[in-house]
Amino acid sequence: MQRLDTSEATRKRMSRQRSRNTAPEVVLRRALHASGLRFRVHRRPLPGVRREADVVFGPARVAVFVDGCFWHGCPEHATWPKNNASFWREKIEKNRIRDADTDTRLLAAGWLAVRVWEHEDPIEAAVRVRNVVLERRTPSQGHG
Repeated sequence: MQRLDTSEATRKRMSRQRSRNTAPEVVLRRALHASGLRFRVHRRPLPGVRREADVVFGPARVAVFVDGCFWHGCPEHATWPKNNASFWREKIEKNRIRDADTDTRLLAAGWLAVRVWEHEDPIEAAVRVRNVVLERRTPSQGHG
């Protein structure tokens, strides 16, 4: 593995970055729950595929991913570090490719991936997710 040229402060800051239960993710989950939806968190929607969704609506087959602007290369807010620039560009581009592949695999299996950027208003995102989930539910599943 490539050794990065980083300062101790940068190493400490990066090690504190959460991959689960980030603030945008928790706020979105609270809004979804308050709207009456029930779901699972941090699950792999597809057996044999090592990709975990942040929020999963199993019966409706909807997988929600809350993507960080830096890590997933947000078109509005992506920043490209000057230190180790080629490493970070390659890392973020690989994340983008993996995200697209995940969406494609889910779609092929009858699931829908919903991507929420960390900068999005969580209430608006929750409404968008709720609408998708309700559209995909069968009448026998109800609206709760």
